[in-house]
Amino acid sequence: MEAEAVAKDWWLYHGTGEGTDRRARLEAGPPPPWRKFEGEPDPEYAPPGCVGKAWKQTEKRGEGYVPDEPEMDVVNTALHLRRPLLITGKPGVGKSTLAYSIATDLRLGPVLHWPITSRTVLRDGLYQYDAVGRLQEAGLEQLSPPGADPGRPAQPANAGPPTAPSISRYLRLGPLGTALLPQHRPRVLLVDEIDKSDIDLPGDLLTVFEDGGFVIPELARLAAQSPAVDIGTEDGAGAAVRIKAGVVQCLYFPVVVLTSNGERDFPPAFLRRCVRLHLEAPGPDKLARIVRRRLGVDIEANDEYRELVQSFLERAEDGDLATDQLLNAIQLRLAGAWSAPGDRDRFLATVMHHLTGPTA
Repeated sequence: MEAEAVAKDWWLYHGTGEGTDRRARLEAGPPPPWRKFEGEPDPEYAPPGCVGKAWKQTEKRGEGYVPDEPEMDVVNTALHLRRPLLITGKPGVGKSTLAYSIATDLRLGPVLHWPITSRTVLRDGLYQYDAVGRLQEAGLEQLSPPGADPGRPAQPANAGPPTAPSISRYLRLGPLGTALLPQHRPRVLLVDEIDKSDIDLPGDLLTVFEDGGFVIPELARLAAQSPAVDIGTEDGAGAAVRIKAGVVQCLYFPVVVLTSNGERDFPPAFLRRCVRLHLEAPGPDKLARIVRRRLGVDIEANDEYRELVQSFLERAEDGDLATDQLLNAIQLRLAGAWSAPGDRDRFLATVMHHLTGPTA
């Protein structure tokens, strides 16, 4: 069986989940001069650490990933250069899971997830602004007679029109905007299935990736009256950060992982700014290591499970399969399901149905 890769001195990411000391090296490591940013952290804002429900979900998903040496070389290259990592490969090979593995291994907190569709635009990832809600509330305040709200003191008759409600209540940073907040430790951002995006999105991301920041126009226009505004973040209710003059500027560029199923090509300018990694379907040795890590099963010591791996590989020749389908099959056998000899063909057809191909 293929041995696991021996860690290299320059690696920060090992895929073992014991990276507290390597995270310190990541934080202290100098960036390339062209990737140095000058954002000023909000001392009152504390990003979520390695505790709580969101972190447990990240850790649960990331700790079962088994990277190969070539994968770790590429991931660590992206970490040192502070560049986005573009991962391509067929569905089910672990592209998204690798982002959770990086966050888990280096203890970087919960992954920020930005799923992409054909309707996604850049602003969806940067921030959301509920302009309609703000106008509606302002209209209701103007229609209400003075003193109608018991919680609001009556205004004098010669008072002007009520002021509009604070804009901060209607703004919230999206996953990309939250990842770009100035911090001494990077967040991991998963931009999932970017190949499904509108044709303009990769180009729109170029400036943000190069500048490491962006401007919220709605706040910039109010900078003279409100130079600093507290708004929500992607980290949930109660999480807020102070934004000055509408500018969000990172200090440490986030670990950006973009996934693609290869359904489209990207502009050369976009590709030039990314470190690229292509994941192939795992072979028998890697599958055995995945099963051992995820389920605690030694494939080599059990003929039945070794036969399931072989059946998985044979069926994968006729159409794409995902690794978790093999894990499902072994889990069912561990539970004693589908154990009758005559059920084998139906069992394989049920849990290892093709994702692509004529029989999908």
